[in-house]
Amino acid sequence: MELKKLILKYVVKNALKYGKADEKAVMRKIMAENPELRKIAKEVLKEVKKVVDEFNTLNKDEREKIIQLYNFENETKEIKKGLPPLPKAVVGKVVMRFAPNPNGPPTLGSARGIVVNSEYAKIYRGKFILRFDDTDPRTKKPMLEAYEWYIEDCEWLDAKPDEVVYASKRIDLYYDYAKDLIEMGNAYVCFCRRDEFKNYRDKGIDCPHRDVDVNYSLEAWEKMLEGNYEEGEAVLRIKTDMKHKDPAVRDWVAFRIIYEEHPLVGDKYHVYPTLDFESAIEDHLLGITHILRGKDLADSEKRQKYIYKYFGWEYPVVKLWGKISIHEFGKLSTSLIKEEIERGKYKGWDDPKLPTLKAFRRRGFEPKVIREFFLSFGVGENDVNISLKNLYAENRKVIDKKANRYFYVWDPVEIRINGIEKREIEIPIHPDKRGLRKLKGEDRIYITKDDFERFKGNVVRLKEFCTIKLDYKAELIGYDYNVEGVKKGKNIIHWLPKTQSLKCIVYGIEKDYEGFVEDAVVNEVGNVVQFERFAFCKVEKVNEIVEAVYTHP
Repeated sequence: MELKKLILKYVVKNALKYGKADEKAVMRKIMAENPELRKIAKEVLKEVKKVVDEFNTLNKDEREKIIQLYNFENETKEIKKGLPPLPKAVVGKVVMRFAPNPNGPPTLGSARGIVVNSEYAKIYRGKFILRFDDTDPRTKKPMLEAYEWYIEDCEWLDAKPDEVVYASKRIDLYYDYAKDLIEMGNAYVCFCRRDEFKNYRDKGIDCPHRDVDVNYSLEAWEKMLEGNYEEGEAVLRIKTDMKHKDPAVRDWVAFRIIYEEHPLVGDKYHVYPTLDFESAIEDHLLGITHILRGKDLADSEKRQKYIYKYFGWEYPVVKLWGKISIHEFGKLSTSLIKEEIERGKYKGWDDPKLPTLKAFRRRGFEPKVIREFFLSFGVGENDVNISLKNLYAENRKVIDKKANRYFYVWDPVEIRINGIEKREIEIPIHPDKRGLRKLKGEDRIYITKDDFERFKGNVVRLKEFCTIKLDYKAELIGYDYNVEGVKKGKNIIHWLPKTQSLKCIVYGIEKDYEGFVEDAVVNEVGNVVQFERFAFCKVEKVNEIVEAVYTHP
């Protein structure tokens, strides 16, 4: 096979599996499966780089034409990350959706739905849709800013949607289907009070409005749309089975009256579809083939299947999955977070204490780590309890290789070294010896209050500088360049020269920290660094003081 064609085959396979071709991964695969090419490795690598660059710059349609030249349908068994194959999935035909209510920004919990749905779309060369189920203008009122936050966070997680749909802008479509159902005799306008209907439902008895003339229900429906009824006076119900073993399925509400301005469509509508109705119609219109749904929402399928039966539609394949609970956050809901922000407990949706993706972006987490983290849990029905320590460990593997090191002294104590000769100290900026940073070895320095209290009266080693003894008067006396009296790995502390220290605040998880940091850190704005003996932190801004955000230990 011609070399370029051979390489293109591996480039296509790599792109199908990971979303974008990576030249190193392609090269490794070629060499592993075609050892005879090792003797011309340099030539192959040059051609790989060229083919990868050309392929990655093609638009989606152009890439699809090339992909169609290869038959990888049988290779979807190579699904990574422990994701099981989707039942009845056809390569090139799978359509997945993530459908949030944008009443706040995405959280870590949202990340799972974004990541797994988009991953399946990539695996099967299908389509990933971000659909805003935003038809509740009151109880879970959407936030205008949250729409864009979801789109941004999807892209950040390498899950850019192929299509974005706003349910609130398509309500007229739902009205048409509601009218069709009424005309079929499969929906009716109900005037029962809530407690009245509950009584009928619990006893499995038809309500008085269930079997009225279709024209009467159509007329009542038009009056609902015209605004002739008050809230709670009338609802549109889907006829199901009033003796169904699950009371939640019995003649459920499809539309209700809510006189509340919507942040996206204003006061254009006052008859809003319930989530089950809107979602059922949209899943059909958008051609959704597979739904990943929390097992706590299993009743939705039971209710929605009545609509699909009435219209003769095929219901999507549903995979129920268990809940993932993050130990550190408990049951912190979006509504509760909003209340706490308004009360001043949190400084905003990106407060580092919060489980929002905005907060984790601000803290400097690697999006690919979050993506891989949630993919690793698969889509099983068992509930999963996890700790952020697991996520921290995975993120640490990535950022440890990139993060430069600096001294940060929190809760500082200023001390004086008697009799020292000033000199310049060179300290590695990273363990991989990528360069040095320079600090002034001088007589006025800062150390942490913790170190001072713990070691006063004892000999300590100022890292890379000198050995000294702390006395009880908050000053250092005597020093030499030996480490006698200091055990290796113990009694070695960090420090800062007073003349090279900048005020620095670190916005933390449990509390904020104030202290001093090396002045060289001003070149790290936007980067995650490691403040030695403290934590990884993202340097956020430099004004009169350096502001940093806690990433993790």
